Amino acid sequence: MTEVTTLMPATEKAETPASSAARLGLWLTLPAQLLVLFIALFPILMQVYISLTDWSPLDGIPWWRAHELWIGLLNYTDLMADSRFWGALWRTLFVMLVCVPVQFLLGLGLAVLFVDDFRGKRVLYSTLLVPMMVVPAVAGYMFFMLFQSGGPVNDLLSFFTSEPVRIAWLSDPDLALIAVMVADIWQWTPLMFLILLAGMISVPQDQQMAAILLGASWWRRFFTIVLPRMKSIIIIALAIRVIEIFKVFDTLFIMTGGGPGVATETISVYIYKVTQQELIWSYVAAIALAILIVLSVVSIFAIKRMQRGQDG
Repeated sequence: MTEVTTLMPATEKAETPASSAARLGLWLTLPAQLLVLFIALFPILMQVYISLTDWSPLDGIPWWRAHELWIGLLNYTDLMADSRFWGALWRTLFVMLVCVPVQFLLGLGLAVLFVDDFRGKRVLYSTLLVPMMVVPAVAGYMFFMLFQSGGPVNDLLSFFTSEPVRIAWLSDPDLALIAVMVADIWQWTPLMFLILLAGMISVPQDQQMAAILLGASWWRRFFTIVLPRMKSIIIIALAIRVIEIFKVFDTLFIMTGGGPGVATETISVYIYKVTQQELIWSYVAAIALAILIVLSVVSIFAIKRMQRGQDG
């Protein structure tokens, strides 16, 4: 008898259980992945499309026919020459350069205090997190009342100076932005504190104990062991707050509405006014896309720095 042996082609390989499971998982999650991709990608593509036109809801045509009002990159060239936009951007950067470092230093100081156990820690911990839980609109109204001419802030200053103080915080172009920054620092320092405390707790204790046995001071341990180990956490915390500063709206709008004049008009308030009051939607699409690119660069930089810190 002749034995007949069937050989598989050399190019074909037997499918392993792992690859079969991976393929099944791909097909099961594909609809959800496509849905997420559509939700994320469609608004961006629509934004790019609208930004290249002169479309507005007042034109009476649907947005998908915006190509009939095609103007190319004119919105972007107008953006570069828009002094009001640059003013709003610089005010946003100023708020960021003041609030983020102050929130970081306060949060770091609180994290140092709370990393060890002490009596009443749980109560104080919960109390410190309360501002972060307050709705931004409510926080805006709270500080709107606090900074009134006859409000508690002026009353407190009157108590310490022994003279009546009636500073018009929210109607003075030189002081309104200070009031807004105080509100932002009050509300979001707890978030910085929470992130930094989590990073500080994750630092290995054996390294600190070894440093203590070698006679290292608290400052030396903090700057040579704790802070280097927290590099990734610090970058994440700073990146989150930098991005969030560009989105500050509720608190600021309720306190000042961007005024007096444009003294507190940050980029988010400026976009709101151009969108809802002037209805120049194509121009707003160009502004938002430019801000999106800037914030994406910041995020990518933060992620790369974080990965470099982890590899190091």
